[in-house]
Amino acid sequence: MPDTLKLQKYSYRFAEQVLNSSLALKHEIESVLTDPGVDVSSLSRPLFNQVLDDSFCARGWTPQPQVFPDVHDPTAKMDFMKERVGIEVEFGHPSVLGMDLLKFQIASYSGLDRIDVGVYIVTTAAFQKHMQVAHGQKWNGSINYDRVVRYLPHFRSAIQVPVYVLGIDI
Repeated sequence: MPDTLKLQKYSYRFAEQVLNSSLALKHEIESVLTDPGVDVSSLSRPLFNQVLDDSFCARGWTPQPQVFPDVHDPTAKMDFMKERVGIEVEFGHPSVLGMDLLKFQIASYSGLDRIDVGVYIVTTAAFQKHMQVAHGQKWNGSINYDRVVRYLPHFRSAIQVPVYVLGIDI
């Protein structure tokens, strides 16, 4: 039986309630992440990023939107944006967590007012272990859902934008 993807969910600062105001968009995000047509056994980190990029773009998400609108500002980018929802997909090292969250904060505040909620997509430790053991894919060293959920409340004074954390699980 092929692997089936499922999601762990964490709502920071009422992010799920904010996202529920755009329920079709929330369902779209979740369906991209749990697409039964994806061959899970082949998902290396780069390939999974490409699969998600293709899938979100095919649904009209803007890829790589600049966080700052002026070309003279730093070139920080989110992964996707659509209808005031920003998405960061992070399969890399845990050290980037703060920078990823700061992108949401800046896009939400600082006079930019471009997003109402950020969606932070990572994998779970169980997914990473399964991919290593069952399919020989190297996911160790990647940020994981439990770590994000554990650390995010500590950023309370700095990250005031709602963030919906989705952990891709198996």
